[in-house]
Amino acid sequence: MKNIVLVLRMAGNDFKSRYAASVLGILWAFVLPIITIIVFWVVFQLGFKSVPIQNVPYILWFAAAYVPWIYFNDMLSFGVNALSDYSYLVKKVRFQVGCIPLIRIVSSMLVHLFFILFLYFMFWCYGMPLSFFSMVQALYYSCALTCFTSGLVFLLSSLAVFFRDVAQLVMVILQIGFWVTPIFWNAREIEQSVLDVVRLNPLFYIIEGYREGFIYHVPFWEHPAMACYFWTVTIVIGTVGYFTFKRLRPHFADEL
Repeated sequence: MKNIVLVLRMAGNDFKSRYAASVLGILWAFVLPIITIIVFWVVFQLGFKSVPIQNVPYILWFAAAYVPWIYFNDMLSFGVNALSDYSYLVKKVRFQVGCIPLIRIVSSMLVHLFFILFLYFMFWCYGMPLSFFSMVQALYYSCALTCFTSGLVFLLSSLAVFFRDVAQLVMVILQIGFWVTPIFWNAREIEQSVLDVVRLNPLFYIIEGYREGFIYHVPFWEHPAMACYFWTVTIVIGTVGYFTFKRLRPHFADEL
């Protein structure tokens, strides 16, 4: 219980400290993603006159997938440097080092909760109010994304202590991942053979799941095969991440 309270308190401080030196402060955590959504709205919906996708305005279709991507991007990009950023805590003998990656995950979660509400606001503005069902869907897929990314954060943050290029590699992968994940393009319009490859990306399950919850109203239990694949990958990554972190933990202080 003490560790939970500690993580929550430190996550709040971590969230504030990210933007402490800027004039707008923590508002930058919300402004930048909102600007991206506005840019896509102007470029695709107003500029290219993108037609509604299955009677849903393009910007809503895009935002439903972009919101979980923001969460994933924040958790991974900030989480990979967690141990080096909190090196002074790593060197404390009595501190639970395993709490440090969780601080970054919870800190990113605060931003994600805001954008879930922002997504509801967008749908309301377009006259498409959402039901309690969409809340359940958002909760399930948010938890699934958190579990999947947590394993990656523990794995990559421990490796980044010894190999500093890991952080830069993660940024490159995130840049590529945004374009190969069906966030702004429709996976239902590509060939089946290509779609089978795209589905191997665990984020496909999450991105499409958010859309199905907010737009198509398809419950998550109607995709048992995809769920089984996603949770198998999540458990494998989580297990590898846990044991890698545990194995390397005694050497963190020496490297930092």
